[in-house]
Amino acid sequence: MIQSSVGNLLAPDGGWGWMVVLGVALANIFNQSLISVFGLLFSQQLAELGQSTTGVALVMNVNSIVTNATGFIIGPAIRTFSARRVAIFGSLLTGTGLIMSSQSRTLWQILISYGGLVGLGLGLLNPSTFMAVNSYFARRRGQAVGLALAGTGIGQMVMPQIVNYLQEEYGYRGTVLIVGALAFHGIVGACLFQPVEWHSYAPHKSQEHEKLLASDPPAAHQKIPETVAEKLRRMMDLNLLRDFSFLNIGLGVSLAYTASINFSMIFPYFLQFSAGLNGQDVALCMSVLAAMDLASRLTLPTLTDRFQISCRTIFLIGAILLIGIRATLAETSRKDSLLIISAVYGYIRAATVVNQNLCVSEHCSQEKLAGALGLVMIAKGISVITLGQLLGWLRDLTSSYRFSLHMQNALLVVVPGCTPLQGVIFGGSKEGKGSFWAQK
Repeated sequence: MIQSSVGNLLAPDGGWGWMVVLGVALANIFNQSLISVFGLLFSQQLAELGQSTTGVALVMNVNSIVTNATGFIIGPAIRTFSARRVAIFGSLLTGTGLIMSSQSRTLWQILISYGGLVGLGLGLLNPSTFMAVNSYFARRRGQAVGLALAGTGIGQMVMPQIVNYLQEEYGYRGTVLIVGALAFHGIVGACLFQPVEWHSYAPHKSQEHEKLLASDPPAAHQKIPETVAEKLRRMMDLNLLRDFSFLNIGLGVSLAYTASINFSMIFPYFLQFSAGLNGQDVALCMSVLAAMDLASRLTLPTLTDRFQISCRTIFLIGAILLIGIRATLAETSRKDSLLIISAVYGYIRAATVVNQNLCVSEHCSQEKLAGALGLVMIAKGISVITLGQLLGWLRDLTSSYRFSLHMQNALLVVVPGCTPLQGVIFGGSKEGKGSFWAQK
């Protein structure tokens, strides 16, 4: 049986943990959903500044780079200040960056405010909120993470409609200003992240025996003075870079993340300029996609937990299915067909989004999870600045959003090779300790 533990105590696997899930969902509604409405928020302003798709991709990619560059500091930050304080600071930065973006009049100002401050805020929020939920749950972890990420789905469903309405009433600057104010709701959500020690309980003798057997033996060099390099390696858990399975997971997650980020940026432009839809129909397709994404986040983790299917398996299947769905979408222009494809895409996409951090959690122990998430974030940032910018350049070169969708599939084709089926179906190795699900 899996037990998430803190010291000599066991996590509640429920109780106040559901309030933590609620807090994460609230933060995600108004913060993590921002990526999906970037095109609606900034497309008109960037067009007035004379920026092509490359300029739009630059803003989006700088945001993603800064977001994932926080991987260098997120592990030590969470260990030093707690997930709650890091999440509060992240929400504060996100809201402040958006408010500053509302007054931006040049590309470099948008790069600093949205690319820099908002990117840093989101980079602090994502791992800290995941760590908060992860520490409270063991057996129900997939369900809890799915419900927490449902907040992002709700935001992706309602925010396009809100942004579309606000732009008609208040224009670009008023809309971004109001969205920035809404982002501060994440501070309220983060205040619910009480320390898990307040709600943990003492294990029974048999559970204590299992916990001792499963735990790592104390390191023999703990009391030996460390060099700067050794301290850095320990704080960032750089020893994980020697784990080939972890490197495979990190590469696969990074490629899927880059393709997803690029799709979020391209999708509204594809609907408007390639498929010929008006603003209301574009918002409708985005909302349908988000609604099915939400439905998937609410149902899929519960099913995978019940049938003991590993997160890596769901991630792999989702990536393969997205290849076919994107290829079909690229050749479709009818509104009814686009609505159906958007719905199917939204449900399948959630399988890859929800399971990105869960794939890492499934492989790594709780003690190394913060460092592992940080390393994966760094890999995502490298992938975005190289491959993501290349996708934007190719779009401008070909002047085709359809071709851009096919090029996103080129990244996803590599994912199955980075997520081998051997040892995946019923859980990958948890740092050499056997199957994740076999420990249930």
